[in-house]
Amino acid sequence: MSLVSRHLEANGIPTVVIGSARDIVEECGVARFVFNDFPLGNPVGKPWDAAMQAATLGHALDLLETARLPRTTVQTPYRWSDDDAWRAVYARVDDSNRAALKAEGEARRAKQAAAKG
Repeated sequence: MSLVSRHLEANGIPTVVIGSARDIVEECGVARFVFNDFPLGNPVGKPWDAAMQAATLGHALDLLETARLPRTTVQTPYRWSDDDAWRAVYARVDDSNRAALKAEGEARRAKQAAAKG
């Protein structure tokens, strides 16, 4: 999305990227970026938290209107959890979950293969 944003900006269309991978998005050099410090895949907020998601969109629209310098980043005030414990387990694979993750992956691939017919 960052590269698409840059292409659109180069052609006169203003953009705001909302994301969770700050290092990657900022390295791409987008014009305006709203950063949510959340697990990847949740850039606008927690699932089913419509108020947080709407507020994040509000931050993005405000940034579109107020940013005066290129490569402007704004971080939202939201937290995924009070203790940030998700960081220690996010995408972790170890002996405690390896077999279950393998089984889930095999089941998903079987389901996809069956759907293809």
